[in-house]
Amino acid sequence: MIKQLVNFKLDSTIVICATLVILSAITGFGYYSVNDRKLMAENINNAIVKGVDPLSVRCSYAKSDDIICVAYSTTAQAHNTGIQIKK
Repeated sequence: MIKQLVNFKLDSTIVICATLVILSAITGFGYYSVNDRKLMAENINNAIVKGVDPLSVRCSYAKSDDIICVAYSTTAQAHNTGIQIKK
């Protein structure tokens, strides 16, 4: 009887701990995602105020397969190749 009670407490403790770990991970990831987007929006607004291209700020947060940012980087690179400084 006591052994069954100990096993039940051990099993329920493991389930409760696993549930807390999973819920903590989900909450942490959700907070990170929301906070990341909020900071990106704030940085884009600051860039607009300062006269910086907001697309370049957006692309600094993008993944490598973002088509808009790939096109932006190729056009920005094409504009930068004409300017060469000679010493």
